[in-house]
Amino acid sequence: MARRSDGFPAALLVTALVFVWSAAVAVAATDSNPGSTQTAAVATHPAATNDASGQASGYAGADTCMTCHETEGKGLHGTLHGKAQNPRTPMSARGCESCHGPGQAHAESGGDITKIKRFSTMTPRDASETCVSCHDRGSHQNWKGSMHDARNLSCVTCHSVHNPKSERAQLKTVSVIETCATCHKMEVAKQQRSSHMPLREGKMDCTSCHNPHGSTNVRMLKVGNWVNETCVSCHTEKRGPFLWEHAPVREACNTCHDPHGSNNERMLVAKLPMLCQRCHIGTRHPSTIYDGVQLSARSNRLIGRGCVNCHAQIHGSNAPAGNTFLR
Repeated sequence: MARRSDGFPAALLVTALVFVWSAAVAVAATDSNPGSTQTAAVATHPAATNDASGQASGYAGADTCMTCHETEGKGLHGTLHGKAQNPRTPMSARGCESCHGPGQAHAESGGDITKIKRFSTMTPRDASETCVSCHDRGSHQNWKGSMHDARNLSCVTCHSVHNPKSERAQLKTVSVIETCATCHKMEVAKQQRSSHMPLREGKMDCTSCHNPHGSTNVRMLKVGNWVNETCVSCHTEKRGPFLWEHAPVREACNTCHDPHGSNNERMLVAKLPMLCQRCHIGTRHPSTIYDGVQLSARSNRLIGRGCVNCHAQIHGSNAPAGNTFLR
């Protein structure tokens, strides 16, 4: 390797000078186009992209909407949908037009209602289609084809985007029970009976057992694929398996119980012993209804007459001699 008079390698010096020159050229190119950095920054921000392409794509912008729809805008900003800092909300994207579609033609025509998406005039299926474009996971994933969807209900039947009354879920009423009561009047009325689930006390609501957006279970029950799976998710002591199983218990809990409320103890659908005599009409014990004949005969079955006085393990028994559910 050739060396200078002072002994430093000449080739190494040339290589260093080449690197210095390349760096200087790069810096000069950046300085000659100062807007390139800003352009790149704007391109990476979705909101800025939306503003830049708004006019070309027919979007007017949320500020334009607020000039007329101020009340709806204030209501929207008070909900989760109006939190622009959350990138998953409509307000972080196109604002009002994320749901209502491009509004430039609507604004320029002086508010022509035929040129904007209005959920009050849309079919239930089309209205829900807008909502499930985002709400398509978790508890909402089974909405399409669910019982409510099949009966022409839509998301806006129960929910309000601009003026919700409830603390959660943006419902049109104050509570879940009031929302369900608008259609399911009989089931809600049963809660006023003496034996009921603790809905009146505020410990449960309809969505504790049901998923109104659809499920894989019957009656839109949240848990499992069978009535009993929902019940035993709380009443675990009735889960089993038992050595001796009671057939109606294995079939469905609502064979004997009314989950919405009853005037009989333990929410039974009928009073004992009549409940048991619906099936056990001629086995071991007399199948006659306990009436005046039994009274005149001084029958001991008139006092505390209930099959479970003896057959205490009526849901099932693990005792080797428990085939009659006595223990």
